[in-house]
Amino acid sequence: MTVQEIRAFNRFYTNLIGALDYSRHLHTPYTLTEARVLYELAHAAGGGLDAADLRTALSVDAGQLSRMLAAFEERGLVTRAPSPRDARRQRVEPTSDGREAARLLEDRSREAVASMVGGLAPGDRARLTQAMRTVRDVLGAAAAAEAPPGPRVRLREPRPGDLGWVVQRNAEVYAEEYGWNAEYETLVARIVAGGHERAWIAELDGERAGCVFCVRDDAPGTARLRLLLVDPAARGHGIGRRLVEACVAHARAAGHRELVLWTNDVLVSARRIYEAAGFELVGEKPHRSFGRDLVGQDWRLVL
Repeated sequence: MTVQEIRAFNRFYTNLIGALDYSRHLHTPYTLTEARVLYELAHAAGGGLDAADLRTALSVDAGQLSRMLAAFEERGLVTRAPSPRDARRQRVEPTSDGREAARLLEDRSREAVASMVGGLAPGDRARLTQAMRTVRDVLGAAAAAEAPPGPRVRLREPRPGDLGWVVQRNAEVYAEEYGWNAEYETLVARIVAGGHERAWIAELDGERAGCVFCVRDDAPGTARLRLLLVDPAARGHGIGRRLVEACVAHARAAGHRELVLWTNDVLVSARRIYEAAGFELVGEKPHRSFGRDLVGQDWRLVL
């Protein structure tokens, strides 16, 4: 009986929301699968996704996704290029037209749902909401129990308390690993207090695990990547790469011509991430800072 009831509900709800004829239902030229692809690309934290990750996330056939992305590219909705983390993979990023298409789809979906429930009595709306929440909770818990265990990484905007954590954790990590003194903590605090275009906090399984800031540089058309940090306990999960990709994607979308950064030659792991993202070393200079003799490096990425 349970199987029959679920199948009956699926048929009823699919017809109700117009999933079988999505384009006509929302008056758009996109199928439901195409709309899901546009949505995922428009809401990706790093400004885009590798095609393989997109295929896995949506369980879409590789051939179908390839044809879909080719059509999107021809219509100016996406761009495709080798992935900065692996040239054998394809990176897909939405254009401004692609983001606008995703926004339009989201607006029309929201309007369709509002129209569907608009005539319900308040009590019925509450019952409906609770019933849907129960479905998600029960089936979501079952799916989670069957899923293979693994860490979950996500990037988000800073919240109250995060900026203080950025200053403290930077100071602690660089003191422990490189012996840098309080001069570095002062520099980090000044950068954080100076304002930024965008900042990202990385989380690993819900705990703060890293950060990066994008600030406007003095040079016209230039943005600067600052304060890239991955907590030692969270390394090995690609967090640094994702933070840098997010910063690069923002700088490009904001119309900057280049993204620059300053680092030191002792930060070997960070330099590998910058090189993989396409940055080029443009200058080096010895200096005495943070209680140590260091070699500063200037890196640049043409966007």
